[in-house]
Amino acid sequence: MNTTSASRAEAPAMQAAQARVLVWDLPVRVFHWLMVASFAGAWLTAESERWRQVHVTLGYTMAGLVAFRILWGLVGSKPARFSNFVRGPARAARYVISILRGEAEHHTGHNPAGALAIVALLLMAAGVTASGWAHFNEIGGHAMEEVHEAAANIMIALVGAHLVGVVVGSWVHRENLMRAMVTGLKSGRQREGARRAWRGVGIALLAAVLGFWALQWQAGPDAALASTSTGAQRGHDDDDD
Repeated sequence: MNTTSASRAEAPAMQAAQARVLVWDLPVRVFHWLMVASFAGAWLTAESERWRQVHVTLGYTMAGLVAFRILWGLVGSKPARFSNFVRGPARAARYVISILRGEAEHHTGHNPAGALAIVALLLMAAGVTASGWAHFNEIGGHAMEEVHEAAANIMIALVGAHLVGVVVGSWVHRENLMRAMVTGLKSGRQREGARRAWRGVGIALLAAVLGFWALQWQAGPDAALASTSTGAQRGHDDDDD
């Protein structure tokens, strides 16, 4: 009888914990996928002179995205704020141990280990873009090129570790974390979720990045070459006249 009463008393709390709530607002999701696209594109174009402008553009995009995420981590929605999910190495270790024991702690937002991965990725992305800028502007010579490549390789390793963490977390908690970063919805308590989606900020971020890409495309070497070729052709036609 007592067990039944206890179960009924705990039912509302269990349902609240398992409710689908908005955790990742639109700015966080837009930032995440733009960062994925920018880093992947920059990595794929790193060794090509033909795609150098694309590589540089994506590097600048990453720098801007990191700056935005730091700002949003200070003033954004509750789950996006660093003060809400960054807990330090000790908590991260305890979380990993809980997984190994089969008693994984569920967190509405980033778990402690994932939080450290996010911070490390942001710091490394800043390092990659800063060293890339210096190398592009011929500062530091060959040594800076080596620093840039090393930073990029470390970031690839961090991305791999992050992906492993996402897969493990999805399996342990029976929750598709990849889909959550698309929909913004996760299991958790309503009070721990985002109060609003901040769609305007997310749309503005996407528009700013797309606008920057458009400007870079128009000002790129291919555009200049096309303009020069058009001018030369017009001059040739005038000579014929």
